[in-house]
Amino acid sequence: METSEARKRWAMLALLFAARVGLGFQFQTLGSVADPLAAQLHLSFAEIGTLIGLFMLSGIFLSIPAGIAGRYASDRVLVAAGLACLALGGALAATADGFTVLALGRLLCGAGFVVTTIYFTKMTADWFAGRELATAMAILVMSWPFGIAIGQVGHSWLAAAHGWRAPFAVASLYCLAAALAILVVYRSPPRGGTARLAPSSDLTRREWTLTLTAAVVWAAFNAAYVVYLSFAPRVLVTGGLGDFQAASTVSVASWVMIVSGAICGQIADRTGRSDLILYLCLAIAMASLALLPHVAWALPLSLAFGLVGMAPAGLIMALTGTAMAPQKRAFGMGLFFSIYFLLVAPAPAIAGWLYDRSGDAFAPILFAIGLFVLTIAGNVAFRVAERGGPSVQQMPS
Repeated sequence: METSEARKRWAMLALLFAARVGLGFQFQTLGSVADPLAAQLHLSFAEIGTLIGLFMLSGIFLSIPAGIAGRYASDRVLVAAGLACLALGGALAATADGFTVLALGRLLCGAGFVVTTIYFTKMTADWFAGRELATAMAILVMSWPFGIAIGQVGHSWLAAAHGWRAPFAVASLYCLAAALAILVVYRSPPRGGTARLAPSSDLTRREWTLTLTAAVVWAAFNAAYVVYLSFAPRVLVTGGLGDFQAASTVSVASWVMIVSGAICGQIADRTGRSDLILYLCLAIAMASLALLPHVAWALPLSLAFGLVGMAPAGLIMALTGTAMAPQKRAFGMGLFFSIYFLLVAPAPAIAGWLYDRSGDAFAPILFAIGLFVLTIAGNVAFRVAERGGPSVQQMPS
């Protein structure tokens, strides 16, 4: 019986992973075609950065309503609708002839990204509550860089062969196929455990503090990664690499972190030293970014950044497990991602502005290093707040 249930859990996780790949695949379209897009539509890099960030902007306003929507529609329907929005937004961007339509397309994609991000996380937590949750979360989180890595290589090739509109169209088709797969194949876990608890939005003061602090940690970590993806290739091109070679080199980080994230989560679970592991990994991430102008070391630096620097993504996401009680998960994750999007959305635009103002391709990378420092500070603050009261399990619900 347990073996059959375990197979079903992992089958559902595989489905969720494959569908969630579409989020990163669609997100990366803009960054991969930035140069031809800027040249053909006469956009500044501040505008390119703004368009990249607009993918996250919807989350500032929609995360909490999306969390509340779980009371009225099933997780399966909400995720499928979100993937459909990602498909429509990408299709709209593919028809654009200027900044405005591109912005509308990215905003529509962002709306889908908000809903899917919240409910992919919730669905995984529901299936794996009490069973390999840290490992499952780490695997789910890695679907985002996996989609980005495919996009970094595939979108660049598509843009070179068929023009900058092709990557948007292909990513939209993937998201549409994923929406259909979720509708047809996904099944909810058997009722039990947290499924019996009535949904609630009544967070305690401590849960508010922990949830908001965890959101800052996750946002700073991801904002640094987004800035790296968007501007590290330009540092390498400035150093003498070709566009495709630079994009492929940077994409190595996303490929290797797919494996290292799950391994990092298992090591942390077995040793109980998640904070120490997090700080060591982030130190290597910052060192890798600081040395990026040394183009001769570009490949090993990208390997170190992805294999070690970005490996603790699952450890950070696991903070949400102690931030809120299980029955408050939908609303709590909506709040969590609201703050996440608020902080991540402007990061690419700020990085683009720094590049426009300074003319130095390394200026955005320095900004990314600062975001990793904020990640460390936020995690320290979370642990201080966590020690200031009873655990979530001890709280009245």
